[in-house]
Amino acid sequence: MLTFRALGPFQALHGETSLDLGGQRQMAVLARLLVAGGRAVPVAMLIDELWPGEPPAQALSTIQGYVSRLRRALEPGRAPREEAEVLVSAPPGYALRASPGQVDTWSFESAVKTSGEPAEVWDRLEAALALWRGPALAEFSDLPWAMSEAGRLEELRLIAVERRADAGLLLGHSGALVADLEAHASAHPLREEAWRLLALALYRNGRQGDALGALRRARMMLRDELGLDLGATLQRLESDMLAQAVHLHPPAEPVRAAEPVAAAARVTPAEKPALPGLRVVVVDDQALVRTGLRVVLDSEPGFELVGEAENGEQAITVVRETSPDLVLMDIQMPRLDGLTAARRILADVAPPKVVMMTTFGTDDNLYAALRAGVSGFVLKTSAPEQLITAMRAAQAGDALIDPAVTTRLIAAFAGRTDPSAPPGLAGLGDAELDLMKLVARGLTNRQIAATLAVPERSVSQSVVKLLDHLGLFDRAQLVVTAYESGLVNPGDVGR
Repeated sequence: MLTFRALGPFQALHGETSLDLGGQRQMAVLARLLVAGGRAVPVAMLIDELWPGEPPAQALSTIQGYVSRLRRALEPGRAPREEAEVLVSAPPGYALRASPGQVDTWSFESAVKTSGEPAEVWDRLEAALALWRGPALAEFSDLPWAMSEAGRLEELRLIAVERRADAGLLLGHSGALVADLEAHASAHPLREEAWRLLALALYRNGRQGDALGALRRARMMLRDELGLDLGATLQRLESDMLAQAVHLHPPAEPVRAAEPVAAAARVTPAEKPALPGLRVVVVDDQALVRTGLRVVLDSEPGFELVGEAENGEQAITVVRETSPDLVLMDIQMPRLDGLTAARRILADVAPPKVVMMTTFGTDDNLYAALRAGVSGFVLKTSAPEQLITAMRAAQAGDALIDPAVTTRLIAAFAGRTDPSAPPGLAGLGDAELDLMKLVARGLTNRQIAATLAVPERSVSQSVVKLLDHLGLFDRAQLVVTAYESGLVNPGDVGR
């Protein structure tokens, strides 16, 4: 096929022949159609997005000329009056009809989201990362749509780096990974997964002191930048390293992709507690996503998929029919969005836990979802073991999940006022306020009990009473209330 070499990592069609795609505006048309992922883009939208605020008088005919020249470049052997097969007319606009394997960005995204054995994941992501040729869409950095897509692709690249490293650790490559992970964590110091991987690679390379030092650096960075302590996953890792837990040792042989769940829970198989079964409903408008999640749940003991839905209206019906323990729901869906559906589900008597799935993790709607009482968020691109761990965390009600998303949200939106925000803290004593601060730091009941030198059961009871007093029903809402009331600020948490 063809190769598009003008868009950095945003390559177009595979092959050997370089293309003359014209000037920057003409290339921007093709780039915008690639971003649409095969969906039609209306001509009016193309005009608005290529010339924000001031389109030229002949914008329509200019776009048509661009499309005509692009068609000749993409299909040089097509007869003059023959129907185009790649860049096609799709009223009221145009669409790019290519298979995922023909477009590097589409192939890259598919590789990042596909699970498998550690060796398969390593090889696939090694090849996927080799497609990256510099900042995405750099030529169009002045256009809002390109900036948004570039940010999404960069997030996918970081996830690919981390998933590849995770597979490498399972394959016993800890020594070779240390340098790359050190650079990754230094470049992205607020990514807790980067610090987890670096610390584990150091530990498995016989450098326990350096591993603990990496976690101390992570703690200092999070406190300085966000006023937050390490998330629950890193705190467990630190405790396990101090105790030299057996499950942290390098694997004797490569393990299956689903087996890191035991490591994520930070216990050996012999120590792993018998967790109650978890009945799950999956809600997403994309059949491929639902299929992938079905495979993940079917392969994990203790999980039962009891229903699926493709929009918010179906989700409400399925939840009321099946009474699940947890709903894993996309936030952006047709007919009824995930946030509205979550609010209605959580308003029912004895509602299930709700975990929202997101792609970006930087949306005002996500913060509104926290206010509504969802248990937290997971990225759609998370590895299967991270999804399982997140659902178990929501089931336990211990803390906000996926701090890479939730921490940024709280820090970004703390201090905002909202008429529908939870009630104030009137009537709470010093002991309740101290407990609320510890919950807001992300500590589990066990960690709070150790901090206050009281029984863990007492902490659990006190948290329940605190929720009842404030009219809340989820620990995530308690954290949001602590920020919105001014009890906790991003700059002073943990002091």
